[in-house]
Amino acid sequence: MRDAIVIIPTYNEIENIEAIIRTVFAQEKPFDVLVVDDNSPDLTALKVKQLQDEFSDRLFLMERKLKTGLGTAYIDGFNWCIAKGYDYIFEMDADFSHNPKDLIKLYNACHVEGADLAIGSRYIDGVNVVNWPMTRILLSYFASKYVRFITRMKIQDTTAGFVCYKRNVLETIDLESVKFVGYAFQIEMKFKAYLKKFKIVEVPVIFTDRTKGKSKMSGSIINEAIFGVLKMKIKSLFGKE
Repeated sequence: MRDAIVIIPTYNEIENIEAIIRTVFAQEKPFDVLVVDDNSPDLTALKVKQLQDEFSDRLFLMERKLKTGLGTAYIDGFNWCIAKGYDYIFEMDADFSHNPKDLIKLYNACHVEGADLAIGSRYIDGVNVVNWPMTRILLSYFASKYVRFITRMKIQDTTAGFVCYKRNVLETIDLESVKFVGYAFQIEMKFKAYLKKFKIVEVPVIFTDRTKGKSKMSGSIINEAIFGVLKMKIKSLFGKE
């Protein structure tokens, strides 16, 4: 069995899913892939099943009946990967906003350089975002600044969703206690790792906005991040993670 697996959560990603899977498998370092699909009406899961005929030992599918949020999709994926014994567990989007060629950078940061959590960072080396409107760049950038101010984490890209975890990080964090399901999920996971004093590093990557399919960003997700982070920090001051 390979030591690393990439979790790709999907909802209506039929335009991207085959290409992203094939690109991950084309990397020099072998990675397995777990697609966590939330009952996509566009039959994303069916396409994955068809690809499993070709990649039966590397491609796995978890089908969920309801669309209950990015956070719960990753939690379900984490638990599956831990049970299977993977040492390095990745988060990555299906839409090519995260470049599969950067997987090896995150892997090496953990496997070779000793990080417990490696973040594909848009902001560690300037602002490396392509095809986003200026309003969204500013929203994301200042959201990370806000999170740093509230939490005191020394992380430039606190909202990044391109991440590699060592298995022991996910085994140590109480995954069932994770509250956020949307945008703020990424923040909460980093904060929990930070409180546990795991070694967190940022690796510079270039983020490219999707060219196919629709973004899942919404106002409620942003509100969760803004107000939820403050509540999360206050709880931590009382020893509640």
